[in-house]
Amino acid sequence: MIAMSGGVDSSVAAFLLKSAGYEVTGVTMCLGAEEGGEARCCGLDAIEDARRVCDRLHLPHYVFDFSLEMEEKVVKKFVAEYSRGRTPNPCIDCNRYLKFGGLFEKAMTLGFDYLATGHYAAVVREEDRFFLKKPRDRQKDQTYFLYAIPQAVLGRILFPLADLTKTEVREVAGRAGLPVAEKSESQDLCFVGRSDYPDFVARRFLGNRPGPVVDRQGRRLGTHRGVGFYTVGQRSGLGIAHPVPLYVLAIDAAANRLVAGEKSALKAQGLVAGDLNLLTDRWPEEVEAKIRYRRAAARCSAFREKNNIRVLFKEPEEAVTPGQAVVFYHGEYVLGGGAIEEALNATAG
Repeated sequence: MIAMSGGVDSSVAAFLLKSAGYEVTGVTMCLGAEEGGEARCCGLDAIEDARRVCDRLHLPHYVFDFSLEMEEKVVKKFVAEYSRGRTPNPCIDCNRYLKFGGLFEKAMTLGFDYLATGHYAAVVREEDRFFLKKPRDRQKDQTYFLYAIPQAVLGRILFPLADLTKTEVREVAGRAGLPVAEKSESQDLCFVGRSDYPDFVARRFLGNRPGPVVDRQGRRLGTHRGVGFYTVGQRSGLGIAHPVPLYVLAIDAAANRLVAGEKSALKAQGLVAGDLNLLTDRWPEEVEAKIRYRRAAARCSAFREKNNIRVLFKEPEEAVTPGQAVVFYHGEYVLGGGAIEEALNATAG
């Protein structure tokens, strides 16, 4: 079974699997969309594009309704996290609970041997164990979003694009005559559609109301629109005249206030992460940690503390944000990851 979004990546992945001799069935997950919005990656147009690709490749194609699971396990958590003053990553939750959770279980129940996707990542087998590794195309590396895949199911996951660059994927699509060869990529959150996600949160989070912006000493600087509109490290949207630019240093959802200060105050010496998914027990003394998808991995030491991991960076990291994921690497290998619970030694307090 291959998950097909109607985009070029999953379409080429399906083509490569069939070319390699696999018996392939395409499945598109209908994830639902906000009322009045348009879900570019899981709407009717995407379903039709996936069906056209399957017709071209002579593959069966099915649509599975995951809209309830999307609402319960991804969207509600997304809103709840913002209401707590945290910044979630719904793409990670979608992979964890839907693609490599519900869809994987459905694939196994229906008798498939593997679930495949068009992600840029790699699974390798070494000494009777399976490991998640970075793909060849480092610019498109999506392992940050995949750390939550259970280690026990890695042996049943296929990533056909592991050894291809995005440019090569489009070339393959063109040579194969796939109808989505020139289709542009969507960077939007699928369940928000065309709306801006802070507005989406504001509509769903009824407690999102104006409150004070204070400095690190508690002195009032201004008024915010509602904590759901902000994230740690944000500069725009504060609406405060100040001699130097101000940034969101911390979000106190219980008191409905933001702590703001200069950029230098965003640096933290470490973090604590919970809700862990560890893909291997082989952790060297020094590892690398990514705290944002587009952020370079930082050298650090990581220490297990019961159900959490305490991380100490070799050099201070900026804008360590509760709710975001921290993903650990050693060279090419993904060691695991978790959700950031707190920043350590951050001057925001």
